[in-house]
Amino acid sequence: MIHSARFLVSNSTVDHCPKSSFPEYAFIGRSNVGKSSLINAMANNKKLAKTSGTPGKTKLINHFLINDAWCMVDLPGYGYAKISKQERNELKKLINGYFAKRKQLVNTFILIDSRHKPQDIDIDFINTMGAQKHPFSIVFTKIDKLSHGQRQNNISVYKSQLLERGWECIPPLFESSAKTGEGKKEILSYIESINSNL
Repeated sequence: MIHSARFLVSNSTVDHCPKSSFPEYAFIGRSNVGKSSLINAMANNKKLAKTSGTPGKTKLINHFLINDAWCMVDLPGYGYAKISKQERNELKKLINGYFAKRKQLVNTFILIDSRHKPQDIDIDFINTMGAQKHPFSIVFTKIDKLSHGQRQNNISVYKSQLLERGWECIPPLFESSAKTGEGKKEILSYIESINSNL
């Protein structure tokens, strides 16, 4: 359960990220997938992480300290086309640098819009995380937009895609809605289970 949540810092370079030893849980996904909204819902604070209807708004690494014990990290979204090639390369370098350098990172939540069929950019990112042996989970967002049958069907398609791509087992999966709060308890319980074993 989250008792306190506060913004720590935004950074455009990994080297300026907090020097603390707090375990970090990163949130990443395609632009406009709902990263900031999910972070706010989990923290019960609609103003904690800045949200925007404009894809690609998050271009910094944003740290939030939770319960004075661990951090949620809002990473820039990937796959947003309406920025220059130079900006895309800079964001890619920033994201790759975070994963390469942050020893505090213990798990990454890859957010996927549950309304859409599997996108190559998401599957490729998942495969890259697996190849680099970064612990991660998958969070299907905006499930309130779908019927129970639709969401289960879409998630099953994703599972099949991963198995076809050579995954022997499926990473932890969560279904979430920032609007209804569904999935928040399960994600927080998962984080607490990891923290208890650190």
